[in-house]
Amino acid sequence: MARVMIVDDTEFMRMVIKDTLLKYGHEVVAEAGDGEEAIQTYLEVKPDIVLMDVIMPDMDGKEALRKLLTIDPEAKVVMCSSIGKPALITESMKIGAVGFIVKTFKPHGMLDVIRKISEPN
Repeated sequence: MARVMIVDDTEFMRMVIKDTLLKYGHEVVAEAGDGEEAIQTYLEVKPDIVLMDVIMPDMDGKEALRKLLTIDPEAKVVMCSSIGKPALITESMKIGAVGFIVKTFKPHGMLDVIRKISEPN
């Protein structure tokens, strides 16, 4: 099972995601409320996967994704957003996200993305 870090500025959304992950056997190793905190926390815990909200105050998810991949090109970041516009998904993937989940997601959709990322090729 994957060691996951959740990055979202909404505490309720972090709780929903965390509960789902724990229910299906994943380990939530850290949570962060913005991009800056996400980068610092990532360096401390080195999670297998980061689930990162796109829209956050101060440093948004796209900027945090760019910085994380500069620090660790092997980082596996799945972007999450309530805005499922194709342009936003495409931009996130071009930056280097390994997946994109549209909120409000079904638990199995999120779990499928995590499973595909964490399984060895």
